Amino acid sequence: MLRIDGVTLRIAGRPLLEGASATLSRGQRVGLVGPNGAGKTTLLRLIQGELQPDAGQVALTGGWRIGHLAQEPPGGPTPLIDLVLAADKERHRLLAELEGKDGKAADPHRVAEIHERLRTIGADSAPGRAARILAGLGFSSEQQGRPAAEFSGGWRMRVALASLLFSQPELLLLDEPSNHLDLEATLWLEGFLARYPGSLLLVSHDRRLLNAVANRILHLDNRKLVAYEGDYETFQRTRRERQAQQAAALAKQEAQRKHMQAFVDRFRYKASKARQAQSRLKALAKLEPIEMMGDEREARFSFPEPEVPAPPLLAVDRVAVGYAAERPVLRNVTFRLDPDDRIGLLGANGNGKTTLVRLLAGELQPLAGQITRPPRLKVGYYAQDQADQLDPEATPLSLMLRDDPRGLPQKHRSHLARYGLDAERVDTRVRHLSGGEKARLVFALVTRDAPQLLLLDEPTNHLDMAAREGLVQALNDFAGAVVLVSHDPHLLSLVADRLWLVARGAVEAFDGDLDDYRRQVLAERQEERETRAPAPKPAPAAAEPERRRGGLGELRKAVSQAETRLETLEKAKDILERRLADPESYRQPAEELRALKTKHEEILAAIARTEESWLSAQHALEEASRE
Repeated sequence: MLRIDGVTLRIAGRPLLEGASATLSRGQRVGLVGPNGAGKTTLLRLIQGELQPDAGQVALTGGWRIGHLAQEPPGGPTPLIDLVLAADKERHRLLAELEGKDGKAADPHRVAEIHERLRTIGADSAPGRAARILAGLGFSSEQQGRPAAEFSGGWRMRVALASLLFSQPELLLLDEPSNHLDLEATLWLEGFLARYPGSLLLVSHDRRLLNAVANRILHLDNRKLVAYEGDYETFQRTRRERQAQQAAALAKQEAQRKHMQAFVDRFRYKASKARQAQSRLKALAKLEPIEMMGDEREARFSFPEPEVPAPPLLAVDRVAVGYAAERPVLRNVTFRLDPDDRIGLLGANGNGKTTLVRLLAGELQPLAGQITRPPRLKVGYYAQDQADQLDPEATPLSLMLRDDPRGLPQKHRSHLARYGLDAERVDTRVRHLSGGEKARLVFALVTRDAPQLLLLDEPTNHLDMAAREGLVQALNDFAGAVVLVSHDPHLLSLVADRLWLVARGAVEAFDGDLDDYRRQVLAERQEERETRAPAPKPAPAAAEPERRRGGLGELRKAVSQAETRLETLEKAKDILERRLADPESYRQPAEELRALKTKHEEILAAIARTEESWLSAQHALEEASRE
């Protein structure tokens, strides 16, 4: 068990925690939430022992092994798969001992002990498990054998995450693990963490990830830790109810206070009422004030109103784009953008989403084809790592003046205020700004000229919940067009009107919503797993006539079984969807509701797999019948 007992911590004189207490038991998956700067990452550092509290204690009992994401991503010549396998320290040590020291063989009795221990910890299955984790995080089989040094920092952070997940610590600490992932890898991570066998403490501003994984929420509120049972949606609902109850109690107390004070003011100097007045004065003094929950800070986002030209805003005709003429990333791309478009780009990292966005931003020129755009079109491009590349010694105001030296400082201050950067923040050096404040600054910089087209590549990486909701509202109010790349399904579902799939060198409209896309990704991964499975050994030649005689019957049986299975699954899906559509289902405990949702997703995935099996069996039957 992890126990946080009355912890107080100050950083540079600023209190982050004051008498904070909480517990985490075996098997709990806890989401740690709170606004940016509240101290969530600091609390993780306390648990890891990197910081010591000013008061109170953090205690870990039961011999738990803590695992947390390395701050420095791995590099060097070691292949990715070997880096992940090395995260299992015991397996790595035992295998090294088995090989012997200085070329000498190990003692035979010790060899037997090592083999027994390797069997116990499942060492034989470790390479397959490591490969599956890397594949889930977006690494192909070919990439898994390449040196870490060949990959960018973001991809190497994925390797660090893979190593951590592979090591399976009893207590897993994760701080915004989806920040370096695309939507496809985030969907995989949801499933992995929801099935994680140990305990988990997850800091995240991704509400879907929290809903899929957490069975408990710890809210860092007013420097205290407040526990809520259930997922993030349950936490929000319960917290709103508590706030309403507190507001009602406070109003009642204020009415009582006023009534008692009025009696005292009226009768305290009357001899006949002096005793009653004194009694009420004592009661007033003992009246404990009701401490209200802290409200999340309002997130301010307000894009300037653009001058919208006549449609189309931009037209792309049979364009090829990439970084080398002989190897374009995307080919034959054709579409148009209108001023009111809201486009969400889907597709795994490396398929060309950022390449397409850079083409629209004018950073890449077509290798073939043509782009038509109005001469006065202004584009605001929020690049994925832009917040990390700001001049640390500059201030928000100086950066605005650097881009527009002729602009009036007061005009720039007003523009920065659109994004919640107040008078104090605009003169603060960038290195002292929080991640969320840097992200707001980037929004201010890219929208300074009131662009008609916003290109946003992972804009929520450093934003907390309140800021994400503010961004959603601002994007929906924006009069121009938006093209959005994001691993945050909540943002995509609330902003994007249309989805485009960037895959296999093409850009195509996706016919469906995010749930359809999620099912497609799960089905494709299941198909990949089945494809990678060892092929059955061929039957001996002597058995060939018998196989042909019985083949049609076996194939008909497979088709029939798949059809029966589909009928059963469809009936189960209909029953679950009726329950999920019933408002009464949302009044039951969070665990039961989450189980319903999980079962629904499992059934949808099973339907997709069974349909594939039925199609394969039907095709094989038709081929065999022709023979």
